[in-house]
Amino acid sequence: MSDGIRDQGSRYREIDGVRGIAILMMVIFHLVFDLGYFDIFPVSTSSGFWRYFGLSTASLFLLIVGVSFSLSYARTAETISGWQLYRKFLYRGAGIFALGILVTLGTWWYLGEGYVIFGILHLIGISIILAPFFYRFGLSNLLMGGICILIGLAIGNSPGPAWLLPLGIHPAPFWSVDYTPLFPWFGVVLIGMGVGSLLYPDGTRRFSLPFSLPGWSSVLEFAGKHSLVIYLVHQPIIILLLLVFTGKVPV
Repeated sequence: MSDGIRDQGSRYREIDGVRGIAILMMVIFHLVFDLGYFDIFPVSTSSGFWRYFGLSTASLFLLIVGVSFSLSYARTAETISGWQLYRKFLYRGAGIFALGILVTLGTWWYLGEGYVIFGILHLIGISIILAPFFYRFGLSNLLMGGICILIGLAIGNSPGPAWLLPLGIHPAPFWSVDYTPLFPWFGVVLIGMGVGSLLYPDGTRRFSLPFSLPGWSSVLEFAGKHSLVIYLVHQPIIILLLLVFTGKVPV
C-alpha cells in the first residue's frame, strides 16, 4: 500500500526501493494467507515464520511511511506554512483513510466474518493526519515511538468496547484479516519520522549511497512508486489466479 506521501522535488531511489521491497513482501504474505484461508494449502500465517514475516512487512512499510512523511513535510514547509501546510496533509490522510473505508466495505461484502474494520490503510491515513503535530520533535520521535509501541504491547490483550478498536482495545471475540491499531503501530511511524529527521534533515539526504544500485532495482523502485495501486489490486488478482490454477472458488 502507499504511504500517501508525494515528495516535493527529486525522489530518492533508496526510499522507493525499500518501499518496493515492502510491497513485494506484502504480496507474498497475502498469497500465503489466501492459500491457507481458502483451504488450498495447509499453511498458517497466525504463528511461526509467516506471522513474523507479516509483522516485519507491516513494520518496514510503516517505517517508510514515517521517513517519507519527514522528507515531504520538510520540503513542503519551504513554500507554505500554518493552516495551509497542515491542510495539505490533512487532505492526504483523509484520502488514504477513505480508501481504507472502501476496503472495509469490500471485505465486509466478500468475507463477512473477519472483515477489515481498522486496517493498515486506516492507520496510514490517521497517521498522516497526526504526524504534523509530531514533526517538530525530530529525533525525540524515536523515543516517543518506542513508548507508543510499549503502550500497545501493554493494552493489546485488554478487552473493551468496539469503539476503542482504533486504539488497540477491542471486544474479546474480535478478529479481523487486517487489524493495525494506532497502538502500537503509530509508534513505528514515529520511529520512521525520527529516522527521517536524522537521515534527511530539511528534506535533503545527509549521506551518500556507498554503492551503485543494480539495474534490477528499478523494478522495486517502480513498485514503490505505485504501491497504492498494487495494494488495491493485488488481492483480487491473487484470488482470480487461485481460481484459475486450482479450480477452487474461494468463498
